Amino acid sequence: MDVIDLVGRILFALVFLDNGWAHCTKPSQMIPFGRSIGAPVAGFSVPFTGVMMLVGGVLIILGVWADLGALLLVLFLPAAGYLGHAYWRETDPMMRAAQKAQFWKNISLAGGALFILYAFYEFGEDIALTVGNSPSLFA
Repeated sequence: MDVIDLVGRILFALVFLDNGWAHCTKPSQMIPFGRSIGAPVAGFSVPFTGVMMLVGGVLIILGVWADLGALLLVLFLPAAGYLGHAYWRETDPMMRAAQKAQFWKNISLAGGALFILYAFYEFGEDIALTVGNSPSLFA
C-alpha cells in the first residue's frame, strides 16, 4: 500500500507541477490570461500562484511538509475555479459546459488536497515513502 500512496501523491501533484511551471515560465501568455479573467494584480498573482502550485506539488510528492503543500493548494484552487472557470457567466452552451467541468475539477481537487492535509496531520509519521520522517506543519 505504501507504493500506492506514493503513486497517488505523484499523480495528484502532476497537474500542479505542469500548471505551476507554465505560470512561472510563460508570463507573456499566462499574465494576460490572468488579467482577462480578473485575477487581482495579475503581474504578481499569476507567478505567485505558479510558485504555490509548484511548492505544493513538490511537498506533497516528497512527503515533506505535505500538509503545508496541501494547504497551499486548498487556498489556491477555489479562487482559481471561481475566477478562471466562471461557467455561470458563459452564454455559449459548449463553453458553459467546458468551464463548468473545469470549475468542478478545481473544487474536487481542493477536496483531494483537504484529504491529503488531513492524512498527513493524522498519520504523517506513519506514512511511508516520504523524504525523512515526514515533518509536518502541525507537528
